[in-house]
Amino acid sequence: MDLRPKILDWYISRKFIFTFFIALILIIGIVIIFDISEKIDDFVENEAPLNEIVFTYYLNFVPKFINMFSPLFVFITVIFFTSRLAANSEIIAILSGGISYHRMMVPYLASATLIALLSLGLNLYVIPRSNLKVVQFEAKYVKLHNDYKRSNIHYQIAPGEFVYVNSYRSWSNTAEKITLETIRDNKLVSKLSAELAVWDSTYGGWHMKDYTIREYTNGLQDRVKTGEQLDTIIPLTVTDFYRNEKTVETLTIKQLNELIDTQNLRGDANVIYAQIEKHTRYALPFSALILTIIGVALSSRKKRGATGWNIGIGIALAFSYILFLRFSQMFVFTGTLSPGIALWIPNLLYSIIAAFLYRMAPK
Repeated sequence: MDLRPKILDWYISRKFIFTFFIALILIIGIVIIFDISEKIDDFVENEAPLNEIVFTYYLNFVPKFINMFSPLFVFITVIFFTSRLAANSEIIAILSGGISYHRMMVPYLASATLIALLSLGLNLYVIPRSNLKVVQFEAKYVKLHNDYKRSNIHYQIAPGEFVYVNSYRSWSNTAEKITLETIRDNKLVSKLSAELAVWDSTYGGWHMKDYTIREYTNGLQDRVKTGEQLDTIIPLTVTDFYRNEKTVETLTIKQLNELIDTQNLRGDANVIYAQIEKHTRYALPFSALILTIIGVALSSRKKRGATGWNIGIGIALAFSYILFLRFSQMFVFTGTLSPGIALWIPNLLYSIIAAFLYRMAPK
């Protein structure tokens, strides 16, 4: 098979990329209008500046939206312009000219690969930084006074060091009834307890209120020290108390891997949010290739009135993929499957569908 670029390759690639970005622009415009109508009262009530709404919120909101629905956009794009090619008998002319069906797929797959790489780059490096600005904007102008509380928290903050917090409140950055235990050779060697621990961001540590330090010895008497306040720095910050699906979206892939390692060490149940986010970032771009193959296989045959039906089928399949990807996360939350398996199941299933349709399409 001759894979050297031909005029036909540039023709199909140009139509693919151009139609894809036109679809993005149109859909993004509609989504922004609906989002403005939903949040306009918050913007006015909280006096959000216009330049921050435009350049801080919506400019950073767009990349996440583009990437989230890129499978839908790719599928609709392929279905739309391939149906047009088939309706105009261009595909028949291509195949009659001695170009095989497999060779015709090369520019499709090359364009889909370009979009997949763009999506992967956005996922790993660009969107996390954009999400951080969006979250900060929403916390300031949309979701004010969000009082967050957690209770009964157990962490291993370092090898042999364990912390327990009875409850934590975000509005005051205060941990109530905190205990720090140090264990060596399966023996408890020291225990720090405090009624309150207040986070101080200026030096990155905690102010322990009404504390007690007990050091366990091999003798008959332990060493005990008490006081009203003790300033201490431990590998635990306020952000560790509220890692969830929103906060992990603001981390680059390096930060996400570091968080997963830290939370695994601590036995933090919230690690599933980071694991889901990591595998979703890799799995979602791969769908561009799968859905491109399905789209071409469905729409490359010439039929009367087929464009409308093809677009309808394409939208249904693309939405089913996105829903399936979201639904597969439930297997992770319930502990049925690991994130590495659950988040790749949609790609595996739709790869089988794509292989079947692609095999039948030339016939």
